[in-house]
Amino acid sequence: MNDPKTIWRAAESAVIAGDVLTLERLLREHGKMFQEQPPESSWCGGLAPSYAGGEARAIIAREHHFADWAEYEANATAMRLVDSSEAWFEAAVDAVVAGDVMALQRLLEQHSEGVRLRSGRRHRSTLLHYVGANGVEGWRQRTPANAVQVAELLFQFGADVDAVAEMYGGSTTLGLVATSIHPLRAGLQNALIDILLAHGARFEVAVAPNYTSGNLINACLANGRPQAAEYLAERGAPLDLEAACGVGWLRQVKTYFDESGQLKSAATQAQMNSGFQWACEYGRIDVVDFLLSQGIAVGVVHRGQTGLHQAALGGQVEVVRLLLAHSAPVEVRDSAWRDTPLGWALHGWAHPPPDVSGSRYLEVVTQLVAAGAIVEPAWLVGGKVRGDAAMWAALRGEALPPDNHGSSRQP
Repeated sequence: MNDPKTIWRAAESAVIAGDVLTLERLLREHGKMFQEQPPESSWCGGLAPSYAGGEARAIIAREHHFADWAEYEANATAMRLVDSSEAWFEAAVDAVVAGDVMALQRLLEQHSEGVRLRSGRRHRSTLLHYVGANGVEGWRQRTPANAVQVAELLFQFGADVDAVAEMYGGSTTLGLVATSIHPLRAGLQNALIDILLAHGARFEVAVAPNYTSGNLINACLANGRPQAAEYLAERGAPLDLEAACGVGWLRQVKTYFDESGQLKSAATQAQMNSGFQWACEYGRIDVVDFLLSQGIAVGVVHRGQTGLHQAALGGQVEVVRLLLAHSAPVEVRDSAWRDTPLGWALHGWAHPPPDVSGSRYLEVVTQLVAAGAIVEPAWLVGGKVRGDAAMWAALRGEALPPDNHGSSRQP
């Protein structure tokens, strides 16, 4: 077995099954590949097991969300007992994530109080939390087409809509759904938010107090879910200055400033800096323009990056143009990746959000290069750039004929 894809799949299956002997053999025979290459996976949303450390038992325990092998083994032993609560719960979880409503209803009819049972895994989720497709086992993070029906069935049997699980410091299902990529890709994020709110989900307990100050909309913004942030704002989720900027509610943003342009006591400079960055990333150009008029520094570094970094990452052509017109610095390097806004634009182009076209990144790159952004030689020889004539030309400051824009021919 030398095909990398086959090896990765075998390792993935061994992790899920808890097959120590197979995983040990794969790690031993293909150690260099596991150490040097990013793992491939069939899991949704780019999730994959981590093989860090290289010890099979530790890898399996970690991916199953147990503290160590002893915890994993104890749970596995309990699951082998047909009448155990662990066996029932795991079967019900499998039905939830597969969207098998018939199996789930049969299990709940057998053991109705099980709807409030907790997983023995470290996240301590209920069945409803698995509908959030977030923070649980990687292979179980998926949203079936009938996820709303699954949630409704769980509520019929008494699921607690505001039960807090321990992932991310404390989350309810609303917080998980609103910040997860899987419901969004399934086209069900808003529908799931609606059913949770209809059953009494509270905004103020959705995310841990130590994460984005417990503000659900800010959590959405920090996780790249601007659509969910807007949807929640329209349904009454609390807004602070940061959140108002991120959803583009300019009228609300203005209420945090007095007549002299100073922040009122209800807002902080940190909130304004954060809001400026979200407005840049998500294309809230009216908010960006207003904050610049209020005196925010165009090159302010917040969370280790500038607004231009965020606008470039989001492919926000008009925001980039506005920032450059205000002399935004193009060579500031962020604190995490040590990269410039141009590097962030290339990353966004390689991994675009669902609603952003590649042509927008071409325009952003063209603007940044024209503004004097330095092009690192390694970018020009990389596989994706080298294979795309339009981006290769944009980095070199060259114009392509109109019919070649977006072409993937070799330059």
